[in-house]
Amino acid sequence: MRTWKKITAFILVLLMTLAFAGCGSGGGADSEPIKIATKPMTEQYILGEMIKQLIESKTDYKAEITKGVGGGTSNIQPAMEKGDFDLYPEYTSSGWSMVLGHESKGVSDDEMLKKLREEYHENYGMTWTNLYGFNNTFAVAVRKEVADKYKLETCSDLTKVADKLVFGGNPDYFEKEEGFDALKAAYQYEFKQVKDVDIGLKYEAMKKGDIDATNAFTTDAQLSKDFVKVLKDDKHLQYNYYCATVVREDALEKYPDLEKTLALMDNLLTDQEMAELNYQVEIDGKNEGDVAKAFLVSKGLIEE
Repeated sequence: MRTWKKITAFILVLLMTLAFAGCGSGGGADSEPIKIATKPMTEQYILGEMIKQLIESKTDYKAEITKGVGGGTSNIQPAMEKGDFDLYPEYTSSGWSMVLGHESKGVSDDEMLKKLREEYHENYGMTWTNLYGFNNTFAVAVRKEVADKYKLETCSDLTKVADKLVFGGNPDYFEKEEGFDALKAAYQYEFKQVKDVDIGLKYEAMKKGDIDATNAFTTDAQLSKDFVKVLKDDKHLQYNYYCATVVREDALEKYPDLEKTLALMDNLLTDQEMAELNYQVEIDGKNEGDVAKAFLVSKGLIEE
């Protein structure tokens, strides 16, 4: 009888241990933190902070950010596959070409997102959330004064007056296959002069009037200011780089509230808003965590 009581007690202890272990696997406060990776760029630092703050304000989970992983997609994707990270912000055309090895030409945005989800699921056990809203793609920017003078709205409008203007671009833009040569061929540009300008000095050169046009990304910090205007790519030369969260499917299982929390990023940001947030960090010198928090508070997603 005494032996039977001991066995019964042992079984009860074992069952309680398993029950507690089961509770821990549900991703509660005592579980491992959700691991977020970001690429080495201001925009990603801000997005990483937004995701972290949403997770920690809406759930019992903790999150940690590995900030500015060198090599971006090239190093984050293999680390995601190994389970070193649970999620990170990624751009559609980057995933499409750099991870899946596909050509972007002729593929619609909806079809690309559908295929990204299918192939990431099949090949990597990962998925893509809905898009954040903004598109960080290549663009042509001109001085607002020049745009007003010649009534420039599209890249095709620029063709008619390019011979009167100076184009300044960063050196690697002139070397890229999809860079200046592709732009020039598509729109038949013949600028009065073409200059190499350091990427960090382009907008200052434009503000001073040293150059009239430059290559840009649509969420560049300076594009939030009124001395520059982005022209519409009316021939659809550039591929779209919409941003979303790539997340491991086992992380969604481990942290049951994670999926609905990440959904709060859906259509949250316009190009202009992302550029403005980048400006606050890059130019005004604000902390990216503070900038992310103020934005989320303004949208009513977290409390002050």
